[in-house]
Amino acid sequence: MDPVSRFIRDEPDEAAPGVARIAVDAVSSKEARSLYAARQPIYPKRAHGTFRSIKWAVMVVTLGIYYILPWIRWDRGPGLPDQAFLLDFANQRLFFGPIEIWPQELYFITGILIVSALGLFLVTALAGRMWCGYACPQTVWTDLMIAVERFWQGDRNARIRLDQSDWTIEKIWKKAATHASWMLIGLATGGVLVFYFRDAPTLAAELVTGDAPGVAYVFMALFTATTYLLGGIAREQVCIYMCPWPRIQAAMFDSESLLVSYRDLRGEPRGPHKKGQTWDGRGDCVDCKACVAVCPMGIDIRDGAQLECIQCALCIDACDDIMGKVGRPQGLIAYETFRNMDARSEAERRPVQFVRSRTVLYSALIAVVLAIMGWAWVVRSPVEISVIEDRNPLFVRLSDGGIRNGYTLKILNKTHGARTYHLSVEGLPVTEFSILGQETSAAGMIVEASAVRAFKIYVTVPARAKASLTASSMPLQLVITDEETGDRLTRDTSFRSAGR
Repeated sequence: MDPVSRFIRDEPDEAAPGVARIAVDAVSSKEARSLYAARQPIYPKRAHGTFRSIKWAVMVVTLGIYYILPWIRWDRGPGLPDQAFLLDFANQRLFFGPIEIWPQELYFITGILIVSALGLFLVTALAGRMWCGYACPQTVWTDLMIAVERFWQGDRNARIRLDQSDWTIEKIWKKAATHASWMLIGLATGGVLVFYFRDAPTLAAELVTGDAPGVAYVFMALFTATTYLLGGIAREQVCIYMCPWPRIQAAMFDSESLLVSYRDLRGEPRGPHKKGQTWDGRGDCVDCKACVAVCPMGIDIRDGAQLECIQCALCIDACDDIMGKVGRPQGLIAYETFRNMDARSEAERRPVQFVRSRTVLYSALIAVVLAIMGWAWVVRSPVEISVIEDRNPLFVRLSDGGIRNGYTLKILNKTHGARTYHLSVEGLPVTEFSILGQETSAAGMIVEASAVRAFKIYVTVPARAKASLTASSMPLQLVITDEETGDRLTRDTSFRSAGR
């Protein structure tokens, strides 16, 4: 007998009255309930109607964009990749059609993320979790996985019967075909994702022949597994437990936000209805639970607003279909505002106000961020320079009494052709400079197309001009001039000395 069981069987002593009884109660409670409820499988029934058609269209468009985008070509000239959309981390550049973003310009990516977030806030304020219900990658891939499952195993009732039946040859091959299809979808997802980071045709050939970099295979396996797990196995669990958005989006709602809702004022009291019976004294809901059967989250929309609801509107299609069959008006379940849901009569209902302070604010912020990004792109310079001062030593005293400072000048040429730049030094009355590796300071600095080149620059204040060094650190400007366009670019730095 283990110590715990022996302790429970013993009678409580005088020093600890009631201890054994507490232990027995604790064990009984542990046996009675688990800390975590087991997942209840959800078998969504196929829906037919307007919103289901919209979801099919969104799935085709979004998956089409995702799978096709890496294969679109864009001619940028010799020496540059011709893939339209390429995250070229190896060469530290991002290509989006005609747009080329360098590491120094990642503020454009920040702007895109801010606009995306504000756009999501605006959509949520207007129509609830419409992003979740239609365009979220988790929703799109889960819809695809459910469609595949339905293809192999049948619709809702057939899948329920299959899961409840014993393991037979039929059950084994149907389950195996389903999971194999899910794995192939995951493989296609992971395979396409790596194409965004390297030339797609080249990488595809390397993947087949085994010559691709090891990291490509690692990420393919990773995204294959996550797509299979999240879209095929976890499904609604991702939305309920992993995604933070259901907990955040409530802050975006107001009384005018449109949400998929059950109009209980019209539907209650609910109950079965037989043909020929009167509708007097009862609601339009016939309690058929068609809205529950089609819900991919397994909830009952008639229970009101719920965290699990992704606003996919399939329950609207299901309910409208039933209303048509029983001869009642459609719209028992519909997009509705909180204010109209609180109305106790049709006379209290009001049209939706799309223009309100919240939506105006989000729209204005989007316009401001886009304007800033547009201005930054217009004034974007085709060349960037950076200057690094030598630190060890800060300066060198020459044999003739002059003071020399060293700098590393980096020139980034963003154009698609080689450029020649000329250097000048400004800020001190008398200075001399030289470029390491070049015969004269007047010689041009050549930088190849879409490349960065570093130059070692020495700036000297001769002994005759030491009187101009009135402080241990004097402001200095290094200026480069584009030989082709005449454009000038200046960088401020300092000239170090021991003072006068």
